[in-house]
Amino acid sequence: MIEGGLPGQKIVVKPNSLSHPPQPSIEHDGFVLFLGRLDAVKGLRTLLDAWQGIRGTPLKIIGDGPLRAELEEKKREYGLSEVEFVGQLPFEICMEWLRHARFLVMPSIWFEMFPLTIREAFACGKAVLASKLGSMAELVTDGKTGLLFNPGDSQDLAKKARWMLENEEKVIEMGKNARAEFEAKYTAERNYEILMGIYQKVMEL
Repeated sequence: MIEGGLPGQKIVVKPNSLSHPPQPSIEHDGFVLFLGRLDAVKGLRTLLDAWQGIRGTPLKIIGDGPLRAELEEKKREYGLSEVEFVGQLPFEICMEWLRHARFLVMPSIWFEMFPLTIREAFACGKAVLASKLGSMAELVTDGKTGLLFNPGDSQDLAKKARWMLENEEKVIEMGKNARAEFEAKYTAERNYEILMGIYQKVMEL
């Protein structure tokens, strides 16, 4: 926006909030979760390529979209019995799946604006494994609230996922950090404070 000519002092970035967040949970049922639209830009080809090197860990894919048939064929081709396509679910059910996941994986290969699933994972007290790209790299603090991998790089994704699976206590700590990040930035109350602060600054100009 600044490069386009807008004055930087008049630009404010306000995060999205989540009203009535779920209770966080450090417990899990052993699976890793993807939550989103089954579209090429979401990096799902990279995710399935990576999962060839992560045998024995269930990967649950919640959502639907134009890539589903191709992904299900790839699952059969790779022999990925650990991968399950759950389909589209209501928001409240998705939050329960998040609460019971080891962590959320977000392998997008395009510049996400503000991925709501990261906000929701943080609310559930879950670490996020995300592409080092755009807002994902701004929302997820590498080594603190999750890990970042090179976008489109299935080997790097597999490497980081294996680390998270092998270091459960550290991932639980990342999840606690993620919940603290949510409470500091993404609650409805905090969002109201940020918004009113923006209005106050505008009135003072």
